[in-house]
Amino acid sequence: MSAVETGTRRELVMLVVFLGVMMSAIDSTIVILAIPTITEELHTNLEMAGWLIMGYILVISTLSAQLGRLGDNLGRSNVYNLGFLLFTLGSALCGASPNINVLLLFRLIQALGGAMMQSTSGAVIADHYPPNLRGRAFGYTSIGWNIGSTLGIVLGGFMTTALGWRYIFYINVPIGLIALSLGIKYLKTWETARRKFDILGTIMLGASLILISLGSMEIAGSGLNDASAAMILGGIAIFAIMMVFVEPKQEMAIIDIKAFRNKLLTASILASFFQSMGYISISFVLTMYLQGIRGLSPFQTSLLLVPGYLSASLISPFSGRLSDRIGSRLPATLGIGMMMFSVAIYIATLSPSTPLSLIVLGTLIGGIGSALFYPANNSAIMANASRGYYGGASGIQRTLGNIGMLLSYVMAIGVSSLSMPRELAFRIFMGTSNVIGRIAAGFLVGMRAAFLSSMIILAIALFLSALRGKEVRAEK
Repeated sequence: MSAVETGTRRELVMLVVFLGVMMSAIDSTIVILAIPTITEELHTNLEMAGWLIMGYILVISTLSAQLGRLGDNLGRSNVYNLGFLLFTLGSALCGASPNINVLLLFRLIQALGGAMMQSTSGAVIADHYPPNLRGRAFGYTSIGWNIGSTLGIVLGGFMTTALGWRYIFYINVPIGLIALSLGIKYLKTWETARRKFDILGTIMLGASLILISLGSMEIAGSGLNDASAAMILGGIAIFAIMMVFVEPKQEMAIIDIKAFRNKLLTASILASFFQSMGYISISFVLTMYLQGIRGLSPFQTSLLLVPGYLSASLISPFSGRLSDRIGSRLPATLGIGMMMFSVAIYIATLSPSTPLSLIVLGTLIGGIGSALFYPANNSAIMANASRGYYGGASGIQRTLGNIGMLLSYVMAIGVSSLSMPRELAFRIFMGTSNVIGRIAAGFLVGMRAAFLSSMIILAIALFLSALRGKEVRAEK
């Protein structure tokens, strides 16, 4: 095969992965804006509809590592394409759902497909790109995420209003069919490795995350009580038992302790976990501020958040190429520092009358930080995993990253719900109510506490990122 043909095939591989990442991002943000309409049309409540978000994250968090391992066994490209098929089928079924229970079931099918794509996408890139070109490739996948997130935010309210909530799922079908046909033709599976599955670890991880999620939703619905505290503490206890007593004895653990013997791989994976835990909830809390205190509509709110995604989309390819030349430590660490700076702006300036230009400034700085962090950190993980373990390393990264995302939402829901009456917090998030006076002041106090918690967690991610060693990216 000629160099030109190799380059062309790589670009087509990149297109398939780009579309998968973009679809996952669109679906994660577009559903949030459609929840009020879904709640009304399917005659359900906001807590039940909230599981459309939490259930999706739970499936991805619990199964990512095992599905990454399945990719090592059966071929990463095979599992990625199957995931694309399930995601597309699940999207079509979600759009046709007659009630909330059926919608939740099909949403889980969609989540299973998304988990298969997420857990193997990094490994697919590593299979088709040499180490000295992966930063650029991950830069383009970051663009897919940012474009998808932007499209989801901007189009979510418009499509729900103009066409109906079902079309936020139907939009995935034509894109998925095109990408699946390209994936079947151009994605190739290289060598496979026989890897066992950690069934007990998966069950315990799932039970832990379900209890934590149930506890957080109980806090949101009924306030902090003995039941919610018991569920959250029980989930934490199960996770601790799993990590201390179960996983070290597993030959192929869901969170493989052996992977953490590599200092750079360990720092990169843990930096991803703490970055997700510290930063994912920022947009959630900002949304509540803009809609609840400033009285903006969901669409107006989305327009203020778009600049951050756009800046990330423009800069990601360049930061990816930078990490190919100088390694991941500097751009990834600088990126987390810029995220912390954007959070510091919110802590210092947010009030009932803060100029909206400061919100835009914060999103721009945070977006640039994301563009520096994600391509460099993802590339570092794949560069320091052996070829036969690409799927496992990608799966661990996705597992911990998604657990961090789940914990980030748990923290945001807990803070927002404890700072005001629960039903009012739900209405504020959905953009159907706003607060003034003493309630607004109390909400701002809680919101600053959430931002401060994010700063502390991001500081841990910054420290871990700075600890990573120097890499060698030249192709062997």
